[in-house]
Amino acid sequence: MSFISLSRIPAHWCARQSDRIALSHDDESMTWQDLEIASNAMARCYQECGVDQDDLVTIALPNSIEFFVATFAVWKLGATPQPVSSKMPAAEIAAIVELAAPALIVGVESADYPGYTTLPAGFVPPTGTDESPLPEKSARYFKAMTSGGSTGRPKLIVSHIPAYWDPEMEYLHFPIAGSMLVPGPLYHNGVFMWAMIGLFKGNQVTIQTRFDAQTTLALIERHRVEVMYSVPTMLQRIWNLPEEIRHRYDLSSLRVLWHLAAPCPTWLKQAFIEWLGPERIWELYAGTEGTGATIISGAEWLAHPGSVGRAIAGTQIVILDDDGTPLPAGEVGEVFIRPEGGQGSTYHYVGAEAKANADGFESLGDMGYVDRDGFLYLTDRRSDMILSGGANIYPAEVEAAIDAYPGVRSSAVIGLPHDDMGNAVHAIIDRPEGPIEPAELDAFLRQRLVSYKLPRSIEFVAEPLRDDAGKVRRTALRAARLATT
Repeated sequence: MSFISLSRIPAHWCARQSDRIALSHDDESMTWQDLEIASNAMARCYQECGVDQDDLVTIALPNSIEFFVATFAVWKLGATPQPVSSKMPAAEIAAIVELAAPALIVGVESADYPGYTTLPAGFVPPTGTDESPLPEKSARYFKAMTSGGSTGRPKLIVSHIPAYWDPEMEYLHFPIAGSMLVPGPLYHNGVFMWAMIGLFKGNQVTIQTRFDAQTTLALIERHRVEVMYSVPTMLQRIWNLPEEIRHRYDLSSLRVLWHLAAPCPTWLKQAFIEWLGPERIWELYAGTEGTGATIISGAEWLAHPGSVGRAIAGTQIVILDDDGTPLPAGEVGEVFIRPEGGQGSTYHYVGAEAKANADGFESLGDMGYVDRDGFLYLTDRRSDMILSGGANIYPAEVEAAIDAYPGVRSSAVIGLPHDDMGNAVHAIIDRPEGPIEPAELDAFLRQRLVSYKLPRSIEFVAEPLRDDAGKVRRTALRAARLATT
């Protein structure tokens, strides 16, 4: 293997395919030569702002070619990019900035961040800025992602992967100098990783400002996309398209469709396997912390429906009960993971402490079990579990049943206080076509759920409940409803 500094990635591919498209976004595109030149000039501007070796640089830019230019400019200075949502309120970004203490904040107005050096979105290097290559530098840390900011308790997850990559190294079936589609917000870890590593391997990477189901199919056809990143929310929106639209586009170039970041309902996964074929459907389960991962192919999933796969090399998984005792195959408990290098070898937090046991196994907060063949199954997030009448109810299972109803775009299930049961299951349903008759929905769900898991109350909303990364914040939804009672 031959690792090169991330600061040299644009130059590496520019020397091999200078006029080939590196980035495509809406009606814009950028060649490898242009990416090399633009990131050189931007790096010098950041350098003038005081960015130096191993500094953090907060990037608050929307999905855009500008985001990639900014990220490579940071790497060229030996610094670490720290992406945040451009839509996040200034007060939330300020809380993250307080933790990160960045040398520069990109994509914000200076008046909102007194005491910090900032550059606004759309900043262009002045005419005459030096565009030649910079001296090679490599950051100690590849990236610093943000988690939990919307809860008021933000933390940074600083990756211990150094800023080097081997463009020839096999990685999750990514092609070399091929074509990849990475819809979703770039400030989310999975999207960031797929997009950046796609570029490290010389691919044309296509992104969208915001995910749109039919546009996604059109982009696969137009750019002869070979590998696509997705989350289950995206898959459901594609599946909800009329069948004649889904079959209108040529998807023959697509070799691998990855989905991750959230549980995928069994019926939806089955539908995509039947549509595209099991050899194209792959799933990965992992956390931003990089402590380990599981992978499953479509063919393996057909033999182990509902599983998120077996641990990859170097990943150890154990299922523990509330007392920290390991559980046998088939019993649900909290999922703990340990990387080959031990606790703390893959990341460190800023603003939080890892949850680990005495053996160095860490929890990402998921509940699940492992079968006798070593395949992991997730039931839900531990903090989202509903205890109703002494029974444990996992919202993801109820949501999967609701989402199978025709026309449902997304749903969220939470527990609300109940005098008799302790908590009652409450379903929030986003269905653009309008509400569903209660009796009709009840009959539909009774075919999929045992009676104690059925929603006791239902409300319909007009906005998506999951973001473009497939995340739903049940805690916030519950708090909002409790505040009105």
